[in-house]
Amino acid sequence: MTLDQIRSRIRELDARDCHERQVLRAWTQALPLASGPRRAEDFLPRRLRDALPVLATELSALARLRSRHPGEDGATRLLVELRDGQTVESVLLPRNGLCVSTQVGCAVGCLFCMTGRDGLVRHLGSAEMVAQVALARSLRPVTKVVFMGMGEPAHNLDNVLEAIDLLGTEGGIGHKNLVFSTVGDPRAFERLPRARVRPALAISLHSTVAAKRVRLLPRAPRIGPGELVERGEIYARSTRYPIQYQWTLLDGVNDGDDEVDGIATLLAGKYAVMNLIHYNAVEGSGFRRTAPERAAAMARAIHERGILTKLRHSPGQDVEGGCGQLRARRMASQPVALRLREAGGGDRLGAAPACR
Repeated sequence: MTLDQIRSRIRELDARDCHERQVLRAWTQALPLASGPRRAEDFLPRRLRDALPVLATELSALARLRSRHPGEDGATRLLVELRDGQTVESVLLPRNGLCVSTQVGCAVGCLFCMTGRDGLVRHLGSAEMVAQVALARSLRPVTKVVFMGMGEPAHNLDNVLEAIDLLGTEGGIGHKNLVFSTVGDPRAFERLPRARVRPALAISLHSTVAAKRVRLLPRAPRIGPGELVERGEIYARSTRYPIQYQWTLLDGVNDGDDEVDGIATLLAGKYAVMNLIHYNAVEGSGFRRTAPERAAAMARAIHERGILTKLRHSPGQDVEGGCGQLRARRMASQPVALRLREAGGGDRLGAAPACR
């Protein structure tokens, strides 16, 4: 379901712009739909007011909490069931952050990520993304939302931008606290600068060596690391938000001194932050986590070369915190027929957009 469909539903109930904004503001902030500066009895049209209980039920059905898995580090992974029975994952992050999913599955197929193993099942509608935020806010405050969960946001760009626009207006979230994460799809660089709400940008880099990056991200757009950083720099300067470069540390793969040199050269003078991230192990992937001592040394070496660097603990490791792991565990526990039904059939699995 999209936000346009929800707006149409509200308009059918005699709502004007101000009424529509009041209802959407209440929903995105996990308040009763009649909440607002004026009492619903005095402000909302009667048809809309009478329909609020049914409307609230319809909105809550967009994203229902299937299970909740708190971790020792303060992160809580949520398994969220959508209206059609598909499941995605959201993560409550420390310091009032939330990571949301934009797709069921993913077509990029990063070798170290569980989500990409089953390919893309379907896109989420913009309303389903906002519903994840509303659900999370019913559990605790959320002041930052990162579109960094299951899926590649650039492959579902219209819906993601609609969700970002609502969250950055009626949702009351600062624009720099909305983070769009991508492997570097050209469409993101084209559309984000023109948006009314321009989010911060996170780019999954993972290697400064073009051939190695292609191996790790086999279906990512063929944009070299240098060009990717240049495109990111243009966006960073226009928004005045630094680009957050994401780097999952893989033992013996991308944690060597050659990559330290590559990062220092590539990001010299750039408006950027390098986020080194501990790997959330995926069984059977063949990858291992970089040793903590080596990760710390790498972060220190890059920082000493003049690049703002943060070594980030990957949240929720004790609760299968890597993207797709919780959903994969649920799928594995289901009967084969139910797994096939949730997967949505075989013809879409692994399908990648033409730009790949």
